[in-house]
Amino acid sequence: MILKRLEKDVVLGDGGMIFELERRGYVRAGPYTPEVVIEHPQVVRQLHIDFARAGADVIQACAYYAHEEKLKDIGMEGALPEINRAATCLAREVADEYGILVAGNLCNTWVYDPGDPATHTETRRQFDEQIEYQGTGQTDFYIAETIEYLGEAKIALEAIQDAGLTSMITLGFKYQDKTLDGIRMEDAFKDLKDSGADIVGINCFRDPEMMMPLAARLRQAVEGYVATQPVAYHCSPERPYFQAQEIRGDPAFPLELDPFMLTRREMAAYALEAKELGIEYIGACCGAGPNHIRAMAEALGRTVPNSRYSPRLELHPIVGSEEHVRERDQRILAEQRGEELPGTKKR
Repeated sequence: MILKRLEKDVVLGDGGMIFELERRGYVRAGPYTPEVVIEHPQVVRQLHIDFARAGADVIQACAYYAHEEKLKDIGMEGALPEINRAATCLAREVADEYGILVAGNLCNTWVYDPGDPATHTETRRQFDEQIEYQGTGQTDFYIAETIEYLGEAKIALEAIQDAGLTSMITLGFKYQDKTLDGIRMEDAFKDLKDSGADIVGINCFRDPEMMMPLAARLRQAVEGYVATQPVAYHCSPERPYFQAQEIRGDPAFPLELDPFMLTRREMAAYALEAKELGIEYIGACCGAGPNHIRAMAEALGRTVPNSRYSPRLELHPIVGSEEHVRERDQRILAEQRGEELPGTKKR
């Protein structure tokens, strides 16, 4: 189903479920495990609805870190089946209501070691376990995400293929344009495509500005469908991934990232840039909320359920003043032309 949608048009993904749930107070920063799906299922369901109404064509099951290794950290490894099943059931209910798709979720296991074959077997066991519990009947395809080793990504791909499912394999890059097992980015993605990955892409760590140059190289390197899912936190050439940001010399991740948040306009601009590059699956990751997804959808020319509540600033008694509207329109026009207005500075 996902491939048929991609044949017709760009597919818009959802945002960062785990970070948004942490921001709302239902996920603990640190472990970032998704026991919320069994402790507060109504909260997860509502966030799925929020992303669906914002225009997401796909919602991901809230199963990131729902694997044995991470659940051990909080003493809930025994809840592994229940958490994975609940995650996909909640997503399926909402997806069916809104006529959209569900992506099952696999992620980095934290056990994979390229030099230790025993960890490869364990990684595969954990992926198989998650796929079994999430259920092939509840998902339309699987996303393997935030994986930094090509070897681990290929194990995830094999697990998805052996279950007879459609695969989207996304890698994460921090400072380098190589995987942690030393494979050049383009070569890693070619290997994944040659191994049968249906969709390949880049997710997490980098903001759109830091990710899109890599995405352009990826688009040139492979044929077929390509995905991008950047974070909604500002990065920089000196610190190209969001976990490296600092405030007053101290790490901003994870509790002081708020000042680095991208605006909805910046995420909308990313969606347009991605489409122009030929990216077919345009999503977002950590920090991206429903407001960002709606802005992205509308930038792509779509009217979505929550477009009913899109801004009408002309009705505000302060920012809707004639003078303010005129200045704002001049600023937006200048930005579109690549010009600078007096007293402004390009980012």
